[in-house]
Amino acid sequence: MGLSVEQTPIDGLLVLTPQVFRDSRGCFKESFNRESFRSATGLDPVFVQDNHSRSARNVLRGLHYQAEHGQGKLVGVIRGSVFDVAVDIRSGSSTFGKWFGTVLSEENHCQLWVPAGFAHGFLVLSDSVDFVYKVTDYRFPEHERTILWNDPAIGIGWPLDGEPMLSQKDRVGLPLAEHMPIVI
Repeated sequence: MGLSVEQTPIDGLLVLTPQVFRDSRGCFKESFNRESFRSATGLDPVFVQDNHSRSARNVLRGLHYQAEHGQGKLVGVIRGSVFDVAVDIRSGSSTFGKWFGTVLSEENHCQLWVPAGFAHGFLVLSDSVDFVYKVTDYRFPEHERTILWNDPAIGIGWPLDGEPMLSQKDRVGLPLAEHMPIVI
């Protein structure tokens, strides 16, 4: 199975596109193959958990990270579409505070590899979305942090259609300047 990798402007953040086989019955793809991932990226993360969230149009989740027990994430969509964003919060990084965003959808089959040391979030573009992600460490609620989704110092160009639907946790996120950089 083939896996193409696109380097983003931020070191370590990768857009992955698996080979998709289509015929009159539908399609087939490997959503993750350890050997293909390792061969294409040079990375060999150990995933400890798979997660699945369902959200409605205009839901914005993020920007989340764990201050300790950083999580690498392989994120994708199985139904619908999102604008997916990662923000570099690695201490000493030349791209600290920079963001990258891309559309992940059931049509393009793309995934985003988000290494530990990034805050992550997404905005739902379709009527609803089934968003799936693999993580390299478990959830530790005491270490969860939220960066303000619309922090002007970051300046994410969210493709909003009106006001986003936010959780209470995301409403009270703090600007990046009030967060400690992540030491990797």
